[in-house]
Parts: sequence; C-alpha cells; structure tokens
Amino acid sequence: MKIGIIGLGLIGGSLGRTIVNRTKDIVYAFDVSKKAMLDGKLLCAYHHELNEQNVKELDVLVLSLYPNALEGALEQYCPLLKDGCLVMDCCGNKRRVVEQMKTLANKFPKLDFISAHPMAGREFSGVNHSTATLFDRASMILVPVKADLKKIAWLKAYSLSIGFGTVVITTAEKHDEIIAFTSQLAHLVSSAYIKSETALQFMGFSAGSFRDMTRVARLSPEMWSQLTIDNADFLVNEIDSIVNSLNEYKSALKNRDIDKMKQLLADGNEKKLLSEKMRRSKVVDDK
Repeated sequence: MKIGIIGLGLIGGSLGRTIVNRTKDIVYAFDVSKKAMLDGKLLCAYHHELNEQNVKELDVLVLSLYPNALEGALEQYCPLLKDGCLVMDCCGNKRRVVEQMKTLANKFPKLDFISAHPMAGREFSGVNHSTATLFDRASMILVPVKADLKKIAWLKAYSLSIGFGTVVITTAEKHDEIIAFTSQLAHLVSSAYIKSETALQFMGFSAGSFRDMTRVARLSPEMWSQLTIDNADFLVNEIDSIVNSLNEYKSALKNRDIDKMKQLLADGNEKKLLSEKMRRSKVVDDK
C-alpha cells in the first residue's frame, strides 16, 4: 500500500516513522520546510518525497497540518488523487474540516473521506521530536464523512495494528464538544496557571503536581490559537464551568468554611474515582 503524508511535524513525522517501522507499506511525504524533509529522511519518517506524479498512485493521503493550512491543501491535492483513495486529516477540531470534506466528497465522488484525530502528543513540536512509539496504546478518533463500512473497518484495524490502543468512531459535533474539555481546556488552564508570579519561585517547593499542571503550557502558540478559536463555542462553555467551580472554592476560602471546602474536595475526589472506574471498565470491554 502507498501512503502519503502532508506535513512532517510531531504527528505527521511520528505517523510516518510508525508506518515505516511497523509495516511494509511505502510512505511518501511532503513538507514546505526543507529542513523538516531532511530531518524526516534521516529519522526514517518516509521512503520517498511526495510529488505531483507519485501522488496519483496513493491509496491513502494523510494531511497533518495546522487548521488554517488544511483547507488549501485539501483543495490542492484532491483533484490529483486516483479513484478509491482515502483522504484523512489529523486536525484537532472536526466541524470545519468535515464540512469541507462533505463539499469535496460531492465534487470528487470516487474519493473516500474520513476525518481522524490521533489522541497523542508531547509538549514539543516538530519532526525532530517525533517517535515511532508516540501512538502506542493511544486512542484514535474517527469521524467518517464519506466511506463505506468496509473502508471504516479497515482503517480501524490498521490503526490498531500500528499500535493504537483503541479506536472511537463519533461525529464532528461530539468530537469538538468533548475535546474542548479533555484537551483544549487543559492547555488553557495550564497556560493560565503558569502565569502566576509565584511560578518563578518553584525550585525546591514543587513535586509532581506542579510538573503535571504546567507540562502542556509548553505548546505551539500558532497551532493552539487556531484550534481554540475554531472551537470557541464549546471551549467558552467549559471555561465558564471551571470558573464557576473555582469561585465556589474561592467563596469557601474567603468564608473560612471548612465544611464547604471538605464537601467540594470530596466531590472532586469522587468524580475522579468515577472517571477512573469508567476508564478501567472501558479497557476491560475492549479486551
């Protein structure tokens, strides 16, 4: 099978390295950065450079690009693909890209479209930080746009075969709603938390909590500004929710209300235990 990857960043580079390392499929890649292409070649993230000739031979095209670059790339490459080629993206939001894919599916009815989101990452960006194990035991989210059940089943099986631990099939709306909470809110909270003046005095006064809370404050401002603005409606709802919760803690502190604080902390502890129980039961069900 011939797989093309547009965008050799952390995700695209890791996907290429994983496929090269764990399958016999041929990987073609392109990035506007010549350095990324050179580094990707040295890291065995692809076999051949993708061009206008060999793009016509692809069975799968994966676009791993920032949201604002994705639309133009889809318009550019879809007319070049052969019948039956599967077009995928790795974008962190789905509603916008899925709407474009629906339009393109009408324009190119012999292409298949599935929007994907590999739920893995690091606090570093670029192909130099890619790994062939980034997706091990991670979740792959799939939003089918225009593909038959056979193609969806194939992509699910292929994802599991290269290391993903689970595959979730959902809608664009549900994806964006939940991702606002599980990913985007976490990055914004971490970014806000590290801005305290006390943060620069942490040496010798911190353990795992500080490290865990600040890890994802290290991010790509260009990418995350696009993702958060694009999903602003769901994300504002989540921010309102956490602000309301923090105000409850703040009120208990100002009133020196230990019973209220105990209740709030107990409720949070209970919600965490419940989420862990649900996660463990899901793992058992998958097995």
